[in-house]
Amino acid sequence: MNTSLDDHPVHTWLTDMDGVLVHEEAALPGAGDFIAALQQFGRPFLVLTNNSIFTPRDLRARLSRSGIDLPEDSIWTSALATARFLAEQQPGVAAYVIGEAGLTSAMHEEGFILADSDVEFVVLGETRTYSFESITRAIRLIRRGAKFIATNPDVTGPSAEGPLPATGSVAAMITAATGILPYYIGKPNPLMMRTALNRIGAHSETSIMIGDRMDTDVKSGLEAGMRSVLVLSGSTREEDIPQYPYRPTAVLDGIADVVPLVEQLTPMEAVELGED
Repeated sequence: MNTSLDDHPVHTWLTDMDGVLVHEEAALPGAGDFIAALQQFGRPFLVLTNNSIFTPRDLRARLSRSGIDLPEDSIWTSALATARFLAEQQPGVAAYVIGEAGLTSAMHEEGFILADSDVEFVVLGETRTYSFESITRAIRLIRRGAKFIATNPDVTGPSAEGPLPATGSVAAMITAATGILPYYIGKPNPLMMRTALNRIGAHSETSIMIGDRMDTDVKSGLEAGMRSVLVLSGSTREEDIPQYPYRPTAVLDGIADVVPLVEQLTPMEAVELGED
């Protein structure tokens, strides 16, 4: 296994949230220590999630309840990445949005007008209240020429009672009715990583992505030109790795094993001076 994490100094860390820092509402061992180490050594970082339901403020509160303290501007969601991408394409136009506060607030903050007719985009995110009426409206708008965008391709999401249908499942329904595939913004699209790196002025060659999934976290990190750490505290088991045609840079049991690497891989001048 290639473990050459020290090929280049590490200036920036990106990490997935669920399965890496938390499991449902509980912090995983070492999660708080990892964030504290990044802050101690002044390492820029972002916590990434494909979940588009919640705002960064909501997610910060969720993490805080589990004992993980970080500012809300250190959280990057697929909703924020979607709104940022669309603002770079056609700023200020009208969009029909299916989603919750995480997505609607992100679209508003980027200057979009939310409407249900004469729109340039249909933007599909995750919600616990998908309705037949909203899906029908989306289908009709897409058939009239609106561009179809989805925050992420996940077909299910977790809950205490078991899996729930998520964005990818509803997108498949709309595609079946329109013949139009959505453009997905979230992982495994490396665009999610690039927008995150751009947000904090980071470079892929000196950044590491930490995740618990080969098919989203490791893949998107690889395609964005980053080194990656797969942790076995979430969706992927070690015996699953050989089925993929690509490999993470390193495989560790959990985020607690990453904590020593923050100091080890931090450029020496940053340790001495407390800055880049």
